[in-house]
Amino acid sequence: MAVEEALRIAVVGHTNAGKTSLLRTLTRRVDFGEVSERPGTTRHVERIELMVRGRAAVRFFDTPGLEDAVSLREHMARIERIGSAPTPPDRIRLFLQGPEAHGVFEQEAKVLRTLLDVDAAFLVIDAREPVLPKYRDEIELLRSCARPVLPVLNFVRDAASREAEWKALLAAYGMHAVVRFDAAAPFVGAERDLYQDLVTLLRDRRGQLEGVIDALAQEAAERRTAAAARIGELLVDVAAMRRNVATADFQDQARRAPMVADLQRAVFDKAQRCASDLLALYRFRDNDAAEAPLPLLEGRWSMDFFSPEAMKDAGLRLGKGAAVGAAVGVVADLAAGGLSLGAGAALGGAIGGAISQGIGPLGRKLFNTLRDVHELSVDDGVLLLLADWQLSLVRALEQRGHAATARIRTEADRAVERSPMLAAAVRATGPARNHPEWAHAPGRRRPDGAPQRRQTVEEATRGLASALEDLGPDR
Repeated sequence: MAVEEALRIAVVGHTNAGKTSLLRTLTRRVDFGEVSERPGTTRHVERIELMVRGRAAVRFFDTPGLEDAVSLREHMARIERIGSAPTPPDRIRLFLQGPEAHGVFEQEAKVLRTLLDVDAAFLVIDAREPVLPKYRDEIELLRSCARPVLPVLNFVRDAASREAEWKALLAAYGMHAVVRFDAAAPFVGAERDLYQDLVTLLRDRRGQLEGVIDALAQEAAERRTAAAARIGELLVDVAAMRRNVATADFQDQARRAPMVADLQRAVFDKAQRCASDLLALYRFRDNDAAEAPLPLLEGRWSMDFFSPEAMKDAGLRLGKGAAVGAAVGVVADLAAGGLSLGAGAALGGAIGGAISQGIGPLGRKLFNTLRDVHELSVDDGVLLLLADWQLSLVRALEQRGHAATARIRTEADRAVERSPMLAAAVRATGPARNHPEWAHAPGRRRPDGAPQRRQTVEEATRGLASALEDLGPDR
């Protein structure tokens, strides 16, 4: 079976309408081109490919902005009066052969030359702009190339959007299929709508376009699965962490404090590595963009997962059922601000910790008590906060376009009740409490060879995947 040629799509429009931004988001390439508020940033035609199943499915051409369509239309009218070019595409070709195409109208010529050699075009429109006569001239020039054109309205979420006016203008030129797309924060399903509407313009490429749509949906599902698995790995890794502390050091607050701080830093480091992996999975840079770090990372990155305030906040946001356990033993488990101090000085503390974290570690805790050793480990409430934070990051990444330069906001009071799934994911990490060797040491390969550890990660992942599903579909 012959491999179909990649679809060729020109991305055209007025200067600063968001053409490069659209392509960054569609191809998930944060490093493509230059996104700037300065007019005329793109000066040459640049090519970028959408890879599907290892091959180029769509070949996009990012074109310079149309700068002087009004004067060019007047020039084209003179060519039309000469009468040597009977059709609009013929007149465009005649113009491209003239000196003006390499002089005063050089930028427009690059656009029109590209448009004559593609299957279709996306006309990107800044919906905030007033509908001026120059835009009518631009539309007529583009239509003269006799290629299917699909309008893409950008910035429609902005309060200054003139969406209705633009749709009326486009309808006057027979363009009734219009896609609403925000390159910085795409609508759910907007990417799918873009290709589905393209099917109506390129019916002979229906099968190819539907293949692209299906592949993108599959990739989105695979990203979510991989994200849940990475967070599940984090939870098991942290649940297995523990530090043995001699009774004399444990009872001396000055000597105990640095040990507690060391364990807390280790948890922060693991959370940061997980977040970096999620950024890479969704094809963002580690800081998203140097000029615009994600507020979720900027503001909550240093969040104290071990503070009572953080736990209270999680309880308020996640609702009833957020507490994973620990009604018994809460004093022992939270005595160091979210760190379990194990058996403590009394057997009651050991029983409390065992009930809240699973009965498995009880024997080891009692053994440590008899040999005058105490354990520092991470409380289930902290695991809950870690899971909630990482899931919030995933959701933020799913709603963020790869062209975004402004800071985004995440909802602090989500309506979706996620606590049962999060609680299930945290409870699934119980076996790790009895396997400190499951913790991942920095610089070493993750200890995923043990069948029981893999099973524990998989069970935690299932709960996290369910929580992600309740957040709604990927874009």
